[in-house]
Order: sequence, then structure tokens, then C-alpha cells
Amino acid sequence: MIEPNHPRLSVVQQCALVSISRSAFYYSPTGESPLNLVLMRLIDEAFQECPFYGARQMARHLRRQGYTVGRKRVARLMAKMGLSPIYQKPRTSDPHPQHPTYKYLLKGLVIDRPNQVWCADITYIPMRRGFLYLVAIMDWGSRKVLAWRLSNTMEADFCIEALEEALARFGRPEIFNTDQGSQFTSPRFTGVLKDAGVRISMDGRGRWMDNVFIERLWRSMKYECVYLHAFETVIEPRRHHGRGMPRPW
Repeated sequence: MIEPNHPRLSVVQQCALVSISRSAFYYSPTGESPLNLVLMRLIDEAFQECPFYGARQMARHLRRQGYTVGRKRVARLMAKMGLSPIYQKPRTSDPHPQHPTYKYLLKGLVIDRPNQVWCADITYIPMRRGFLYLVAIMDWGSRKVLAWRLSNTMEADFCIEALEEALARFGRPEIFNTDQGSQFTSPRFTGVLKDAGVRISMDGRGRWMDNVFIERLWRSMKYECVYLHAFETVIEPRRHHGRGMPRPW
């Protein structure tokens, strides 16, 4: 069998073998435009103040700032950033349709000691020429950040790395609670918890208040560090341990 990248095949023949168009063969993904990056930063700042803003309200807010933008454009950027208004869809990202979800285990539970309940959440970090995603693992009993990771995609890998580090350094919690985002419902993520003997809990609709502690962390971090520094590279946020960026204990 001839491999698609065989040196004797023309581009047309290679495209035919893998059933793609010639334009798709030459396509290389492009990042967001400079204007969209500015809009994303403004959206993020506004969302910290008004987490109930949907796409329509956010578009009106941006128009008051002098930017001519439509609701659909704002909705796309908010989805890319993982932002959902708390009254409408209280989770960071949509669940994967093929991933199982788990029952909410914290109703009526008194959380009063370390390693009783951990949680995780993802937020958007604006950069000068792009953006990153930040995940943090927090202990609800002590309100301390146990581990965190940065990523330029919303894949589950950086969440798994943070989880594995927290487990290695601090042992295991009794319960681990997240929203129903696809990163946290991934079998790879939940598999790490199951292997460690941790009970898995996931927020349902109307449980957005369960993220209030880590949302306070995001707010403090962004106003004390992120919005004050135009980070150029992934390395720069990592250098700001203890200066606004989350610092594991």
C-alpha cells in the first residue's frame, strides 16, 4: 500500500488517497485577530464584574466602549474563552455528549477539614499576542491552591497533569467536585480519580455557587496580576508565583 506522503505522489494524488480537498491539504490554522484579542480581554474584564452577562448584554457593553460588534461574534468569543452566564448555563464548558457524568455529592455536607473535598476550575488568561487557559486544583477546607497548569488548548491533558501533581504532593481527597465540562468528564481525568479511590462529584444545573471560592481566586488573580501585566510568553505567568498568580501550598 502506498503511503499518502510517499515522495513519488503528487499533491492531487495524496489528497485523493486521504479523501480531502486540495485547499484543505494546504490549510494552516490561524489565530485570532488583534481586534478579537482586545475584545476577549475586555469581555474577560467585564465578566469578572458581571458574570450574569450573556452575549447580548456583553455586545451592548462593548458597543458602549466604542467597538462595533454583533451578538454572534461575542457569543463565539465567549464560547472560546469558556465563559457562560451563571443564570443560563452555570458551567465552564459544555459536557461531552459521550462522557458519563456523576451525581452531586455535596448537598448538606459540612466541609470543615483539609483533604475532605477538592475542586477544580478553568479560567481564561489574556496575553499580549494570544491567550491561555489556567486550571487550578483547590482544597475547599483550607481554601488553598494545590496545583495549577497553563495550556493554549482546552484539551484535558493540562487538567490531568495538575490533578496528578496534587495527588502526588498532598495525598487524596475523599471527594473531588467539578462542573460538567468535557475536560473533567473525560474518562482519562475521572480514571485518575477512580484509581486513587476518590469519590467523584459534579455540579448540576443551578449549582454555580459551588464554584464561589475558586471564582474569588480568579477575580483576585486577574485584578492583582493578569490585568496589570501584558504577558508575552507562557513562561512569564509562571514567574509570578506569589505575585497574584496562584501558588501551590
